[in-house]
Parts: sequence; structure tokens; C-alpha cells
Amino acid sequence: MSPIRFGVSLSPQPPERQFALARRVEGLGFDSLWTGDHISFHSPLYESLTLLAAYAGLTTRIRLGTAVYLLALRHPTVVAKVTSTLDVLSGGRLIFGVGVGGENPKEFEVCGIPYTERGARVTEGIEAIRTLWRDTPASFKGRFTQFDSVSIDPKPVQQPGPPVWIGGRSDAALARAGRQGDGWMSYVIQAPRYAESLGKIRAAAEAAGCSLDGFVPAHLTFITLGRDPEAARALWVERLSRRYAQDFGPLADKYGFIGSPDQCAERIETFIRAGCRYFVLNPICRPEEQAEMVEALAAEIVPRFP
Repeated sequence: MSPIRFGVSLSPQPPERQFALARRVEGLGFDSLWTGDHISFHSPLYESLTLLAAYAGLTTRIRLGTAVYLLALRHPTVVAKVTSTLDVLSGGRLIFGVGVGGENPKEFEVCGIPYTERGARVTEGIEAIRTLWRDTPASFKGRFTQFDSVSIDPKPVQQPGPPVWIGGRSDAALARAGRQGDGWMSYVIQAPRYAESLGKIRAAAEAAGCSLDGFVPAHLTFITLGRDPEAARALWVERLSRRYAQDFGPLADKYGFIGSPDQCAERIETFIRAGCRYFVLNPICRPEEQAEMVEALAAEIVPRFP
């Protein structure tokens, strides 16, 4: 059985503080460093691949990932170029987490992308990008993207390309993970549904004749450590409600990793039993407390899962 791994997804900070946190996450021994992705959102958010490129120059070991990149909002050939460059500049450290999105329809409008096409564009876009990562020359004919005998160079260090982790909870996302994914990134989900979802991924892979060897089941983990569980819960609700412009109060007890180290570790254990092997920890706290929370996660959570 593969070991349990931990990454960190940092919330936006002023650049100097953001970069110091990135260096510290690597120094604390975490396996990966992640960022979310939106073009237009309810709160400020750096463009994801630009931010990872900055991280690439500040770090040497830690893997760099998107959780998750809204591929439908960009042209796949441009994404292939940017991600190839990022993989080269980072020495082959990119994990390309990809999702459909949709919670903010306005960003599809501002990008000129029909909202109802987002799933089809992601499915096709993954194949177009992989073709450009791999082939010289490359040709592709799809509904949204076509090219013939072109090459994007340099190719990624990782061949045939960086791992693609599929994000989402819907049946369509799970089928996409089984057919196209090197991993799956869930979020806002409970452990029983996680186990059920892995079953759907396996069924989709089997139906498509795809191997899941090396497949990584992951979870984007909204976590608030605190000795006072009620205060930690209130903070979790306040910060996520602000981030997503909706009331997260009803979601806290179902989906939150909240409270003491023992309580949070117990919730992690339920996901391990459900099949999760990789936790991307997103500290839910006030911006000025993020460094302290990252230190606490490294000291009080990660060592419990050697």
C-alpha cells in the first residue's frame, strides 16, 4: 500500500509573505505545494500557473500543483505551452490538477466560453494537451481544437507528460477521472461517498480499458486546528463563507476537518479507510495566522501518518 502524503494549498497573501510561506512549506517537509484557480472570483486569487512559476524559482524539491485548473476557460494549445514550460523550469515537478468548475458562471461569460460546454471542453482539452506534450510533430482533430503537424517545445521533463489529476464530485467527473486521470482530487465530500466515488472511478476505468496503476486518490482538505473546537468551527465557517460567498455553516460538521489535532487526525483516518492516500491541506484561518497553522500541521498532524 502506498504511503500517505501531505501537501499544502496556500491562500493568497501579499507577495513577500506568500513567497516566505512557500519556502517554509518546502522546509517543513511537505510533499507538495498547491494553489486554486479562477479567472474571476468572489475574492482576490492569483493566476494559478503564474504563481506556480514563481514558486518554482523559490523551491527545489517540492512538487507544484493546481487544485484545480479550470481548463475550459483557456485554449488547450496555450495551456500545453505554459505547462510544458513550467514543468521544465521546475525540473519536472508539476502536478496538473484539472476541473470543470461552474460555481461562478460569470467567469465563463467573461472568457467567452458557453457554460454548458465546459465538461466537453475539459475532456477534449486534456487529450489535446497530452498530444502536444508527447508528440513531435503533433496532430489533433476535435470539436473545439484542431491542429496538424505542429510542435510545442521544449517538451515537459516528465514524459509522456505531467500527471493529470481530475477534480470534482459529479458522476461525469468521476468517469473522466477513470478514463483520463492519473489521480483524483475530491473536495467537500464525506468519507462514505469518497469510497463510493472510487468505486465509480474504477468502474469507468475498467469499462474504458484503462489501467489505474499509479493512480493517486487525493482530497482537498479544508482544515482548522484549534484547541477550542467551537472557536475553530466558527473560524472555519467565517473564512469559507467569505471565500465562496455562501453560508458554510451547514457544511462544517459534515465536511470540515476541525478542532484539536486528535479530532482532525480522526477525520483523516476515516478518509484513509475510504481509500484516500494524499491530503492537500488548506489551512482555513485568518491570513496573518496561516504561517502558524502550517507549522502546527507539520508538527501535530503529518507525523501521525508516517
